[in-house]
Amino acid sequence: MTGQSLWLARHGETEWSAAGRHTSRTDLPLTARGEEEARALGRVLRTVAFDLVESSPLERARRTAELAGLAPRLDYDLVEWDYGELEGLTTEQIRHRYPGWTIWAGPWPGGESAADVAARADRVIDRLLDLPGTARALLVGHGHFLRVLAARWLCQDPSAGQHLMAATATISILSWEHGLPAVRCWNVPPVGPAIAQAMAN
Repeated sequence: MTGQSLWLARHGETEWSAAGRHTSRTDLPLTARGEEEARALGRVLRTVAFDLVESSPLERARRTAELAGLAPRLDYDLVEWDYGELEGLTTEQIRHRYPGWTIWAGPWPGGESAADVAARADRVIDRLLDLPGTARALLVGHGHFLRVLAARWLCQDPSAGQHLMAATATISILSWEHGLPAVRCWNVPPVGPAIAQAMAN
C-alpha cells in the first residue's frame, strides 16, 4: 500500500450525543462513559506512529485526545457542522418544523450548508496530501464532519456521508487502493478482532 493514510477518531460520549441531540458549537464535556471510551481509544492509537495528529478545539474532542494520551495540534477546520438554530434538537424535533428533514439536505437556518462543511473538509484533505506519500495522520473530531470528510476523500458529494454511520469513540481509516482513494475500515470500536485486523492490513 502506498499513499497517505488518514485515521479518524470520533470523540467520546457526551450527554447530548447519548440523547441524539445535534451538538455543534455547544462545548459539552465528556460523560464518565465518554472518558472511558477515550482511554480505550488511546490503548490502540498510542501503538501507532503518526506523522501528524490534529484535533478539533472543542472540549469533547480535545479531552478525548488528552485521555487517549495524544498531544494534537488544534485545527479549527475540524469543528463539527454548525447546526445554527437546530443546535441541541433531535432529528424528531427538527422534523416537526421541517418534515422529512435530514442534515444532508437541509435546511440549515443560521448554520452551515453541506457545501460549507465540504469546503472545510477539502482544506483538511489538501493539507494531508501535501505530506509525504507514506505519511500517517490522525484526526480527532466529530461525527457529521468526519462523515463529510470521508465522502470528500472518496471524491463524492458531501451527502454521501449519510451512508457512513459514526458512533462515538470509533476508529476509521481512509487510504488508497491501486492509486484510488478508498476506505480501509469504518466505524470500528477500539477493542476486539475488527480493530486488530484493520491495523494489520
